[in-house]
Amino acid sequence: MDRIEAFLDALWLERGASDHTLSAYRSDLVAWQAYLATLEQDILHPDSEALPVWFEQRRELGYQLRSNARLLSSLRSFYRWALLHAMIQHDPLAEVRLPRVRPGLPNILDENEVERLLAAPDTDTDLGLRDRAMLELLYACGLRVSELVGLTTDALNLRQGVVRVRGKGDKDRLVPLGEEAGYWLGRYLDRARPALMADVTRPALFPGRGGKSMTRQTFWHRIKVHAACAGISRPLSPHTLRHAFATHLLNHGANLRVVQLLLGHSDLSTTQIYTHVAQARLEALHAEHHPRG
Repeated sequence: MDRIEAFLDALWLERGASDHTLSAYRSDLVAWQAYLATLEQDILHPDSEALPVWFEQRRELGYQLRSNARLLSSLRSFYRWALLHAMIQHDPLAEVRLPRVRPGLPNILDENEVERLLAAPDTDTDLGLRDRAMLELLYACGLRVSELVGLTTDALNLRQGVVRVRGKGDKDRLVPLGEEAGYWLGRYLDRARPALMADVTRPALFPGRGGKSMTRQTFWHRIKVHAACAGISRPLSPHTLRHAFATHLLNHGANLRVVQLLLGHSDLSTTQIYTHVAQARLEALHAEHHPRG
């Protein structure tokens, strides 16, 4: 078996890595293997200077430090696996170091912008009602887009007001919906979903074309359409409402560990970036409104 595919199989079996994660690892490793092939080197035994030279070439092509840092993380995982399985005697990247990348602050919509975005879909139409329910759920629960589009009808309990979310590593978590999201989901399930899903026994909560689960790309296109209608011109990312969910919770006094559980972060340090966002917002408000700001 190809060594890259064997490594990816191990990631899937041992860590429960998602298709998206596996695709990213595959892309990084295939690119590295292709570069080494131009040097007539094997992926298991690269020259010690090969990676620094390649990174410098990538930098000249416009790749940012963050991109190289992510790539280095992928390669290190591969060589740790190869070392564990006695395919190599030492890690060829053990001495490779990159400058530390500080996490960038995510682009956050303020609460007024979120309200405008949520109100943008035309709820007199089935598609608009579906999109409103999806946006409300995304913001109410802080879901990843992949988690949202992958939801099935049995994951939702409107009576209890919770949704069961399958996150990274196939780990499940229960997240409360809130009254507003519950209201729009109830309307959507009563009226729009039966019209959009010819076979109502199929499990996809939010059907796309042909009654199948919607893709991340399709939903993200829908968000951009609604953002334009709402007059929001700033760049958005697939995590925009997830970022807003976490930051607005902290702004209103939520405990950081509670936010960590709701987001499904395995490491609290991942969640702590939102404390920086909240702090940045407080500093901006102070500078704007305090007489000595």
